Amino acid sequence: MLDIIRHDAIIELRLAHPPVNALDPDLVQRLRTAVESAPAQGARGIVLSGRPGMFSAGLDVPALLKLNREQMVAFWQDFFGLCATLASSPIPVVAAIGGHSPAGGAVLGIFCDYRVMASSSDLAKPFSIGLNEVQVGLSVPECIQMALRRLIGGYRAERLMVSGTMLTAEQALAIGFVDELTDADQVVTRALAWLHDLLKLPPQAMSTTRLLCRSDLIEIFADPTKLSVDEFAEGWFGAETQTVLKALVAKLKK
Repeated sequence: MLDIIRHDAIIELRLAHPPVNALDPDLVQRLRTAVESAPAQGARGIVLSGRPGMFSAGLDVPALLKLNREQMVAFWQDFFGLCATLASSPIPVVAAIGGHSPAGGAVLGIFCDYRVMASSSDLAKPFSIGLNEVQVGLSVPECIQMALRRLIGGYRAERLMVSGTMLTAEQALAIGFVDELTDADQVVTRALAWLHDLLKLPPQAMSTTRLLCRSDLIEIFADPTKLSVDEFAEGWFGAETQTVLKALVAKLKK
């Protein structure tokens, strides 16, 4: 479900949950634990990767539809906890986005330090990335909205989130949603190269400056009561959301 690969001082956390690396409770918990424990294992940087063609398809909707309210609250606490862990990691994290990355997949990348995505200019169906939650009947939590506004600006983030727009890799690069494009089989190589360059800098100066720069991102999660986990979990069970999600699952089964 999660492969851990050592590249000297850098740890690669590779999502390995076939067929589309969907985020279920187990994967979210494993990923959060792995990010939290990486510094204690001597890691100076993390690469978060998937597979060529697919980073993560987002939430594992069929699995989550089986949960009751209490279990959904626990899941959202873990998911927001994972976002907080990525945001506040004392070592830099790079997302190596090797393909499609909708919804929850895009969220993981947003909270990383840097995003390398696979180019799709020569594909019949270009790779896409974006927060398309509205299209599947979900609202976008404020903590995630703020993180996207931080990347691409308030008005542009609003337009993309309200419409649930998915962007091609090239469009995402143009507006700063991702930082770099390369071939799908080179995203991890380029992520490692970016980290190696960063880690050549004087470590204390780099780390202190980095955490100061990310203080606004870290502050989002300083008060857990402001995350409205219970309200968001309750919204999951709303009639509109349940209807749209169940229709989505039925479509996928076909």
